[in-house]
Amino acid sequence: MLLRGTAGTPLPSSLHLPTATTSRHHPHSHSLSISASSSSTTSSSATFPATPLSISDAELESRGFALHRDAASLDLDRLNAVFVAVGFPRRDPGKIRVALEHTDALVWVQQRRTEKPVAFARATGDGVFNAIIWDVVVDPSFQGIGLGKAVMERLVDDLLARGINNIALYSEPRVLGFYRPLGFVADPDGIRGMVYSRKQKKKK
Repeated sequence: MLLRGTAGTPLPSSLHLPTATTSRHHPHSHSLSISASSSSTTSSSATFPATPLSISDAELESRGFALHRDAASLDLDRLNAVFVAVGFPRRDPGKIRVALEHTDALVWVQQRRTEKPVAFARATGDGVFNAIIWDVVVDPSFQGIGLGKAVMERLVDDLLARGINNIALYSEPRVLGFYRPLGFVADPDGIRGMVYSRKQKKKK
């Protein structure tokens, strides 16, 4: 299955993190590698027609949510709490900051009333050909209302708008059904993902 079309505006080359010091995916053992790619070769300056979104920016605003594409106002402690709530191990806030500094694109949703992040996704890559999506999370209290799809649609569109056509991610088998309608397919054309492991095989 190929992923076609795009929407959104190319992102700046770097993300902005707050300068103040902040106080204080899933385990790979059961993950699958799934990917989506465009059928045509495009340059990084190519423009694309807009892809219809399942929920518009205006509708998100009317529901009391704010959409962000940089980390300037992102509370890392609250983001870490969402990671933990969905089953990720708690992460060192300093390492989260470094990861975000090396992130090429991100989209997250903030609840305006509490100012806390409730949905998040980010991507890293070479900025030209390839990208991998990481840390797709939605606060359990806000699941089922389209926020996960909202961040994924926009993140993929932003990557495609840069001309990045090979987009991959890791997924637990139980949530493959979430990614397939977004254009992702497991093991396309027989391609299998591999993850380096330090575990030693038991000698017979």
